[in-house]
Amino acid sequence: MIKVSVMYPNGKDVEFNANYYKTKHLPMVVNALGDALKGLELDLGIASRVPGEPAPYVAIAHLKFNDIESFQASFAPHAKTFAADVVNYSNVQGELQISELITF
Repeated sequence: MIKVSVMYPNGKDVEFNANYYKTKHLPMVVNALGDALKGLELDLGIASRVPGEPAPYVAIAHLKFNDIESFQASFAPHAKTFAADVVNYSNVQGELQISELITF
């Protein structure tokens, strides 16, 4: 299994509408990806390891797939739509990382 993490960096001028992301963007993604998507988690950053400093990421979405091929096949047809929606919830682009998911 793999995990695709979309990480939105935090910073001084970063804007992120978590409500829109949770109620509009992520449901659109879930609907578009269909059965290829095996799970979804959302982390909303609240702090860093240094007390009083903001979290390094304002939000991180974790999408789970069986393999890279199923991610690519389900995501590619909708990539432009997903990217075009970013202006509705943030002024920063997410950084994408694909990881092998190992559970203990």
